[in-house]
Amino acid sequence: MNAETIDHRTLSHLLEAGAIRTATAVGLGNRWALVVHYGSVEKTLQSVNSHQIRTWSKLDSLVKYLRKLGIQKFDTDATNFDPDQLSTRKRPDKSEALKRVHAAAEHDKWFREQVQTSLDDPQPSIPHDIAMAEVESRLVEIYGPRPMS
Repeated sequence: MNAETIDHRTLSHLLEAGAIRTATAVGLGNRWALVVHYGSVEKTLQSVNSHQIRTWSKLDSLVKYLRKLGIQKFDTDATNFDPDQLSTRKRPDKSEALKRVHAAAEHDKWFREQVQTSLDDPQPSIPHDIAMAEVESRLVEIYGPRPMS
């Protein structure tokens, strides 16, 4: 497979111009890549955010991509395809995003519990202005009086 890459936009322009001769789904370990041929050139589709090769975990997903582009016929090269190969593909960006989602869900759960506890508390509510005066008094005890501006 050729190490030279082509981006989605360029591929779309070449398709519009009718320049693409063939497209080939190429097996790479347990994933699939797309190689296009135009003129005497062969290039591999690159991922959107980098110059790395764009791959799909399922051939069906690659077929959907090709159909959206208007490519109905393509070749398949499964010479280097190994469905049993363990995936070494890591997505640290997805991992961090999931960690943030879980942390946000935990915080939301905690916050809702705090609000419900407060709503369920039988003690009478303290008016806002009295509560703020008490907070201001405590701050003065800790930090001293606020400087004049």
